[in-house]
Amino acid sequence: MPHTEAGRLKLLHALEVLDTAAEPVFDRLTRLLSTTLGMPIALISLIDSDRQWFKSRVGLDVRQTPRDISFCTIAIEQEHTMVVQDALNDPRFSSNPLVTSTPHIRFYAGAPIRSIEGYALGTLCAIDSKARVFTDEARQILEDFAGLVSREFQMREAALLSRSHITHSAAAFAASEARLKTAFALAPTGIAAVAGNGRFLSLNSAFCSIVGYEADELMTLSFQDITHPDDLDSDLNLLRQLTHGEIDRYQLEKRYRHKDGTSVWVDLHVAKLLSVNGDLEYYIATVQNIQRRKETEASLQALRHGLEQRVEERTAELLRANEMLSHTMLQRLQADRELRQREAELSAVLEHASDAYVSIDESGAIRAWNRMAETTFGWSRDEALGQSFEKLVIPAAMREAHLAGWRRYRSAGDDEALRQRLEISALRRDGTAFPVEVRISPVEIDGHRFFSVFLHDITERKAMAERREKEALTDTLTGLPNRRSLLEYLPNAMARARRTGVPLGVLFLDLDGFKAVNDTFGHEIGDLLLQIVAERLKTCLRETDAVFRLAGDEFTAVVEGQFGGTQDAEQLAKKLIQLINEPVLIGAATVQVGVSIGIAVFRRDDPRTATQLLREADSRMYEAKQAGKGRFASQQR
Repeated sequence: MPHTEAGRLKLLHALEVLDTAAEPVFDRLTRLLSTTLGMPIALISLIDSDRQWFKSRVGLDVRQTPRDISFCTIAIEQEHTMVVQDALNDPRFSSNPLVTSTPHIRFYAGAPIRSIEGYALGTLCAIDSKARVFTDEARQILEDFAGLVSREFQMREAALLSRSHITHSAAAFAASEARLKTAFALAPTGIAAVAGNGRFLSLNSAFCSIVGYEADELMTLSFQDITHPDDLDSDLNLLRQLTHGEIDRYQLEKRYRHKDGTSVWVDLHVAKLLSVNGDLEYYIATVQNIQRRKETEASLQALRHGLEQRVEERTAELLRANEMLSHTMLQRLQADRELRQREAELSAVLEHASDAYVSIDESGAIRAWNRMAETTFGWSRDEALGQSFEKLVIPAAMREAHLAGWRRYRSAGDDEALRQRLEISALRRDGTAFPVEVRISPVEIDGHRFFSVFLHDITERKAMAERREKEALTDTLTGLPNRRSLLEYLPNAMARARRTGVPLGVLFLDLDGFKAVNDTFGHEIGDLLLQIVAERLKTCLRETDAVFRLAGDEFTAVVEGQFGGTQDAEQLAKKLIQLINEPVLIGAATVQVGVSIGIAVFRRDDPRTATQLLREADSRMYEAKQAGKGRFASQQR
C-alpha cells in the first residue's frame, strides 16, 4: 500500500474531519463493535502529525492523546490488523504510560482505516484492561467494521476528488470517453445499456460470459427474459422507483437464468441516464458474478446472521447518504456530471479489475499500474510508473522478440491484430516466469497513442490442463499407462526401431481364469489381483521397456533397446508366465491365475503399422488360448 506520511496527512486534513463534532454514522459503529466483541473500549482514532484524535469513542473520556505513545501509530504501519494480546509482555508497550496508568491497556486490536489510494488515515480499535486471546472470528468482525468505517471516509474522499475534477477540459472528456469505451469492452465486470422497455442496447463480453449468451442473441431479448422468475418482481419494483425519480440508482442481488438452464447469482447496480431535457435515455447496469460468494454465504448464514443484518442496515444508510450526495452534486454540477461519472466508473473498473491492468505510451513506458498488477508482478505502483514495460514484465530471453513484434505493429499499424488474445510468458519481481493471457487495445488521446494492456495469470489453468492430459493417459486402477497411451507410444517406439535397426517386441497378455476369481471372490478381490499383476509385470521388465493395461484383464508389454528378436521375446514370455502363475494371498483368500501371451516382433524393414502390429500380437494370444492356455505363441516371420 502507498504510505508516504506527507501524502497521508495532506489527505487527512483535506477531508476536514479533525476536531469536528460527533457523528451518529461513526458512533453507531463503535457502540456496535464494543457490544459485539465484549470490549469496554472501542475507538475510531485518526493519526495527526503529533497526536491521535478520536472521531468516535466508547469507554474513554479523553478526545486525544500524544502520537508518540499511541498504539495506533504502529498499527497504521501494518498491512493487516495489529493485535497485542498482553501489553505488559510486549517490549514495545510494557512501559507505555497508557499501559502503566489510566486507562491501563492490556489488550489492543486495531485495523487500519484506509483511503481509496490505500493511505492509512487511522484505525478502528478495540481495547481491554485485561489480557485476551483474539479469535479469527473476532478479527474478521473487527475488519468488517473497519471496512465500513473506511467506506465512509472513502465516500467523503470521492466527493472531494469529484469536486477537483470540475475544471477538466473538453479534451479530458474525450480522453475519458475513449478510455471508458475501452474499459467497457475489456472490463471483467459485466456492463449493459438497457432501453426503457428492458431490451438490451449494448453490452460487453463479460456480461455475455456471465449469462452464457452471445451478444447477438441477447440483443433480441430483454432483461426480463433472462431474470429468474422469483427475482423479477423485486427488480421491476426498484426499476419503477428509479424511473419515477423516487431513487437515483439501485443495487440488487438477483439471479439470471443462464443459457444452459442453471441459475447464476449476480450483484446488479442500475442507474439511469437522462437527456438534457430530463427525459430517460437508457439505464446503465453493471453486473458482478457472485455465485461462488452466494454458495459460501449459504453455509455461513446461520452463524453470521446477526452481523450481516447490522451490515445491511449500515449499507442501506450509506446508500441513502450516497443518493443524497449524488443528488446535491447533480444539481450543482449538471454540466460536468457525465464526465465525472464516467471518470469515476473507469477508475473503479480498472483499479478493482480482477486482471492486471497496465497502460503504456508509444515508447513502452508504464503510465498506469492497478492493484492486481501490484499483486501479480510484485512491483508497487510507485516503483512501476515510468519504467519500461518490457524490462519490468517480459523475461530477458523474450524481450528482443517482443520489441521486434512491437516494431512490426508500429510499422503496419494493424490495430485488429494487436487486439488478439495472446498467451505469453511474463516475469515476477522475484525472477520467476509464469504464463499470462494478454489483451492489448490502443487508444488515441490528443494525437498521442496509448495502449491498455490486460494480463491474466493462467498458471493454474495450464497446470490443470497438464493434469487432465496425464489422467487421460493413465489407468486409474493399476496406475499403468492405458490404451490411449499405448497408441501414442507404439508408433514412436517403431520409429526408433527403424532408426537403430534393433528389433522391437510386442507381447499381448490375457489372464487365464480371471473371470472365475471375480465370480468366486468378488470384484474387489479381482481389482486387487489386477494391481498385483501390474506390479509383477513392472518388476519383470527393464526401464527401457513399457507395460500398459488395455482393458479388463488384458495387458501389453513393448520391449525395445537391447532386444534380440523372437527368441528374446519368448524367453521373456516364459518368465512372465511363471511369475504371474505364482499364487497370491489377498486377505484370507489364496488366488491364482495364469496368462496366455501373444508375441509380435517388429524389424527395420517391417511395413506394418502400429495397429497391425497389435492385431498380430492379439491374434497370437488367441492361438495360445486355443492351444491350452498358460503358454505363448509367436508370429512365424
